[in-house]
Amino acid sequence: MKQPVPVIAIDGPSGSGKGTIAHRVAKALGWHLLDSGALYRLVALSAGKAGIPLEDAEGLAGIARALDVKFDSYDDGSERIWLGSEDVTDQVRTEATGAGASAVAAIPAVREALLARQRAFQQPPGLVADGRDMGTNVFVDAQLKIYLTASAEERARRRHKQLKDKGMDVSLAALSRDIEHRDRRDSERSVAPLRPAEDARILDSSGQSIEAVTQTVLDWASELWF
Repeated sequence: MKQPVPVIAIDGPSGSGKGTIAHRVAKALGWHLLDSGALYRLVALSAGKAGIPLEDAEGLAGIARALDVKFDSYDDGSERIWLGSEDVTDQVRTEATGAGASAVAAIPAVREALLARQRAFQQPPGLVADGRDMGTNVFVDAQLKIYLTASAEERARRRHKQLKDKGMDVSLAALSRDIEHRDRRDSERSVAPLRPAEDARILDSSGQSIEAVTQTVLDWASELWF
């Protein structure tokens, strides 16, 4: 019987580090990477460019179905995201786009439009998928499900440092409020709310280095496949 393509599903709240960990794990294993959060950010970004309000569910679903997106990497291994012929990596990662993505992700028609596109990333030799409902909705049969979390305070500090390093003037207090608001909206939405899958392994990254968390995930993957 043909074995399914292995999937590592990494879910967690904003700022937990799941994107960084997923990228490193995928690179270490030589597997494909799905940044599902970037897809929702791209819908929000495209809506803004097209003048479509975030309350227009039908218009947003149309954008989701027609997204021309490509994930790539810079020479140093950091992510690069293309929307059509435009490099939108920096635009996708702004706080405004993130807030828009959280609102867009609560719309059932948008989630349905992106579901098949996300599942199409499951290709040999394997997939590392990060998001908020990878293990609970998109890849329910994933062999390894991880819920990566960290305290709201630590997540705000991480995001603050990340934005300051990019030369952006941001308020730590404002970031903390935004993260708490986003957590509440993501966990209380009616469709695919943010929560650990019943069979997920909980991994708290508070106080841990990126390298240590990455190694934990690789060790768990080794238990299953290597």
